[in-house]
Amino acid sequence: MEERIFHLALDYALEVVLVFGDDGKIVYANHAAMEQLEFGTDILNHYIEDIFPNEFQTMTGSFLMKKNFTRENKEIMAYRKNQTCFPIQVAFTKVQDNPAQYLCQGYNLSERQVLEKRVGQAKQEAESAQQVKTEFVANVTHELRTPVNGILGNTLELLEQETDEKCLQKLRLIERGCKDMHALINNILDFSKLEAGKFTIEKRKFCFREMMDYVKSNHLGKITEKGLDFFMTISPEIPEYIIGDELRIEQIMNNLLSNACKFTSVGKISVEVVKTAQMDNRIELFFIVLDTGIGIDKKGQDKLFKSFSQVDASISRKYGGTGLGLNISKQLVELMDGNIHVQSEPGKGTMFSFYIWVDILQSEKKAMQMEDTQKAGFAAVTSIAVLEEDHLREFGSEENIKEMKKKMQKLILSLDMENWEKAEMFMESIKQLTGSAPQEIKSAVLRLKMAVQKGDYNKASKAFETLEKELWYGKRTEK
Repeated sequence: MEERIFHLALDYALEVVLVFGDDGKIVYANHAAMEQLEFGTDILNHYIEDIFPNEFQTMTGSFLMKKNFTRENKEIMAYRKNQTCFPIQVAFTKVQDNPAQYLCQGYNLSERQVLEKRVGQAKQEAESAQQVKTEFVANVTHELRTPVNGILGNTLELLEQETDEKCLQKLRLIERGCKDMHALINNILDFSKLEAGKFTIEKRKFCFREMMDYVKSNHLGKITEKGLDFFMTISPEIPEYIIGDELRIEQIMNNLLSNACKFTSVGKISVEVVKTAQMDNRIELFFIVLDTGIGIDKKGQDKLFKSFSQVDASISRKYGGTGLGLNISKQLVELMDGNIHVQSEPGKGTMFSFYIWVDILQSEKKAMQMEDTQKAGFAAVTSIAVLEEDHLREFGSEENIKEMKKKMQKLILSLDMENWEKAEMFMESIKQLTGSAPQEIKSAVLRLKMAVQKGDYNKASKAFETLEKELWYGKRTEK
């Protein structure tokens, strides 16, 4: 029964199966071999040399293998009855039960080669089409820039000369329109480069705080013009100079702040940057951009980072934009070994957070190592006041725990009263008091601060409870 099943399996196998004897004569061929080699049942009257003339040579009473075969698969040519041939991947082995017979098993490669050729052709055509599209976009954006620059240049000259308030108002509108047009052109060009895989990150040394000040000054006017508050906090743990792509980090921040300003009518916009990890001469920077704007539902959040996508059509009509900014930001963040996320609820604002990896200077690395040593209690102190402050900031010390309990009590009162301004103030104190705490406590503080900044009572309360457990019941590093 088992032997019959085995023979049936061979007969109807998709691969070519041949068995031949010491004399080279074929004694068995399955259906695939008969069909693909086009011999039919007449194949049993032929020799293995008729199928593989380049590999075998029959002699009187035996056959001679022209090339040495192993159990490994080889790609050779198989000949049909009409002397046409096709590529086949075969393996030749001796039949275990009958050493005087040999087994040939092979797969017809014709179809695979045709498919590979088609795939290669399609890939080449796609690459050519992509190149044509990239060149077209580059040419069009260049042609668009020329008239826009002309209009903007003349407008700026007129702004210096004009005194009539109505004319000045119109000229300012033209100036803003030109700048918006520039932003759209740049987005389209960047998107085209990213799609074509021709976008590269250029790393160089730059002053991180100067860059963030520049970003802030770029958006401060528009944000305050809408009557919004604008806050920016940068952790002192971030070195003064870092090595990365300054222009692209700036571009991501500009995209996120432009969106925050666009979709926020009342409340505030805040930015926070912290150092969250370090590996040798690389550090991870974590950015948070928070607003109290219109918010986004879960369905809309899924569309945010897709190309040419807005949450809905009314967004594009009311606020404008191509829907490319966030998609470009996502790709830029990923090019810097990071990721970007969004948290939002309709009517409760939006929080974008992303992290990237940047390099630090060797001198900065040494300075940070020295700072860590100082935090560990090995730095010399020169006055009682400094000593007391060090003890206060030394996580786990008696003074630190006492002060922490005070601030935590005041924070929970502020949360219960939903006095978010005071809550933020106490959160900043708690953050400083946990500056040398283990990473899990720092993470819990960061989550609580984010919830407080959003003004979300439920999330803030849960985050507060989590932080309390970490502080008083979790594992702490005693100094």
